[in-house]
Amino acid sequence: MGQETINPTNRIAVIRVRGTVDRSYSIKKTLNLLRLNRTNHCTIIDDRVTFKGMLQKAKDTLTWGEIDSETFKTLLLKRGQVEGGGRLTDEYIKANSKFKNMDDFIKSFLTFKADIKDIKGLKPVFRLHPPRKGYNIRGVKKPYTLGGALGYRGKEINKLIDKMA
Repeated sequence: MGQETINPTNRIAVIRVRGTVDRSYSIKKTLNLLRLNRTNHCTIIDDRVTFKGMLQKAKDTLTWGEIDSETFKTLLLKRGQVEGGGRLTDEYIKANSKFKNMDDFIKSFLTFKADIKDIKGLKPVFRLHPPRKGYNIRGVKKPYTLGGALGYRGKEINKLIDKMA
């Protein structure tokens, strides 16, 4: 109750790296709330306090960082799915939202003037491939700061998404 609502400043890409075997109920529930139901799924959130708490709760299962516009465009083009199984295109965006094209939507999305829900039928989860040449030398059981794949990685998330898209 005493927390202030702070306006978000960054969009964060969150990728699920590990499964839920031997995880507690609360971590499984957190992953469901983030819509990360399978390994190698990605979702884009903002950096509100509530989301940061969820990320800290599931930090041994996730990796996350700030996404840039170029990587977000690649993610939408290669991995953006619409209901019915189609790909996301400029024509679809123009027909099913108030935006003229994908670049207009990306600019509005990253400045918090738009949300994924503004494009009717766009799925909020991006299904990625496993990363080409693996995550890191130390694997998926160590934190990123120790050479592994888990936890906060800052702008380096863009390189990982490029390896997975």
